[in-house]
Amino acid sequence: MRPSFTRLPRLFLALLPALAAGVSGAAPAAPALRELTTDRPDATESPFTIDAGRVQLELEAASYTRDRSEGVRTTEWALAPFNLRYGLTRQTELAVIVSPHQRVSTRAPGGPRTTVRGFGATTLRTKVNFQGNDGGGTAFGLIADLKLPTAAAGLDNDKVEGALTFPAAYEVGAGWSGGAMTSVEFVHTDTGRRAVWVNTVTFARELAENLGVFLELTSAAGDGTHAATFNGGFTRRLGPRLQLDAGVNVGLSRAAADLTVFAGLARKF
Repeated sequence: MRPSFTRLPRLFLALLPALAAGVSGAAPAAPALRELTTDRPDATESPFTIDAGRVQLELEAASYTRDRSEGVRTTEWALAPFNLRYGLTRQTELAVIVSPHQRVSTRAPGGPRTTVRGFGATTLRTKVNFQGNDGGGTAFGLIADLKLPTAAAGLDNDKVEGALTFPAAYEVGAGWSGGAMTSVEFVHTDTGRRAVWVNTVTFARELAENLGVFLELTSAAGDGTHAATFNGGFTRRLGPRLQLDAGVNVGLSRAAADLTVFAGLARKF
């Protein structure tokens, strides 16, 4: 028997609700976006990656550093350095870290002031999360950095350098969370290539709704020097995808800069 084509539209309309229910049931629900996590404002990198296909901008609006060593006074301004992160997979991200403008001034006792300004170095980054991206009491990962010699003359050593970092995060209790990292940086010095070991530990807590504080200690040792700092600052959430921050780093050893103050933001798109 030939089918009656005049009945097909009515048959299709009758089956449409069932078809729609079947399709919606077969398609997996899109995973919810993770809570905003950032690699700033502290020096401790986080083990968390951003959602696949998402972009996150972490921008330092400005930072000011001053230091005095053996009578030489150095001041540095950095304007709008940023870390642009892209979620490649659910556990992996790529990033590029750029310093668009730096200005460094030095002055020896009784001598003239010299100033160097221009574009800074560029760093390419890959981060992999091994545990804790989607919850749990602990998280850890791996970060690989490659620094490219894009800086203006006098602002960097004009060498390609790299670093491997192992970041971790954990819950402390009583409203506090903690983070730590150990990193080895392969740098060029006047005496050749050297390894610099960097270790940090940080603690953060919400003081009020959307207002947080962090405290941090950092240590970098290599080539006979040791730079240690005590850092602290505040974060302010303005919705689920935007955070403002400000902080200060205080040098604890001669090799560290005496003081750095900064302010910035993080925005997920």
